[in-house]
Amino acid sequence: MTQSPYDPAAQQDSGAPQGIDLSAARSHPGHAEAAAGSAAQQATGGPAGQLPPDAVAVPALVFDVDEASFEGLVALSNEVPVIIDLWAEWCGPCKQLSPVLERVVESYGGKVVLAKIDVDANPRLQQAFGVQSIPTIVALLGGQPAPLFQGAQPEPAIRQVLDQVVQVAAQQGMTKTAVPANGSAEPAEAPPAHPEALEALEKGDLDGAEQLYRAALAEAPADADAKLGLVRVEMLKRTSGLDAPAVLAAANGDPKDVEAALQAADVELATGEVDAAFSRLLTLLPTTAPDDKERIRLRLLDLFEVVGAEDPRVVKARGRLMRALF
Repeated sequence: MTQSPYDPAAQQDSGAPQGIDLSAARSHPGHAEAAAGSAAQQATGGPAGQLPPDAVAVPALVFDVDEASFEGLVALSNEVPVIIDLWAEWCGPCKQLSPVLERVVESYGGKVVLAKIDVDANPRLQQAFGVQSIPTIVALLGGQPAPLFQGAQPEPAIRQVLDQVVQVAAQQGMTKTAVPANGSAEPAEAPPAHPEALEALEKGDLDGAEQLYRAALAEAPADADAKLGLVRVEMLKRTSGLDAPAVLAAANGDPKDVEAALQAADVELATGEVDAAFSRLLTLLPTTAPDDKERIRLRLLDLFEVVGAEDPRVVKARGRLMRALF
């Protein structure tokens, strides 16, 4: 199956699935607050009032839901975007998608939560969402469902969809952060990944760092830290030794020169001119041949990785890229 971009209009058109009242949180004033208070009591051992006003307590950022607890999930969706993963134990693509989806959701630090529903154990929920194939991923905002995608997807595609969900939620005034049971929405601090590569970078050995990151990816192709490290090393190698003023002058002198624009965008990003780098490539993209479009698209995706998926400048530029391509 192909990915379906999140469409906020779908919330209004989809209605409540048969068999489950997805508008329960709206039809009972105070229900969401009560549910949040109960979750806070369980998660922190104290009343919800101990949480900051912009936080909502949850057992975890990734948790299981069944038919009995689903109404509370609807209530929670008034406070923070809920991503629902409808899966089954026997499903191979589900097992492929699950760890990637969980890792991506946790990386948002509480801006979204992931609720997992075993369709074999919860057939009424499967029917309510009209699930015909799994895995099926749905967003729930304000009690209203919107389909996101079906089938296993690569991590960048998942991030692209969740970026849109977070953006739409913010536009609807949903700016709270989910706080897991440990009382902090921030992921636990972990030791730096690939210390040997980082050590090579500190010594200025870009070739050595690149080799270490590529070796790590050969062993674990889904290693997000190694992918990001490699992207950053490649950018450092592209910009090393460049005369920044000369590069920018050349690109500005011939705005249709793709190679010059790619170099200039690298230089701008490296010097902190993030918006300028994105705008340069996005402005050039519609006027180029198909092969050059693909080069620009891939470079933009690399630059997005360097800046960070949750950065508002990346969210804005990613939206422009999607509109330019489709």
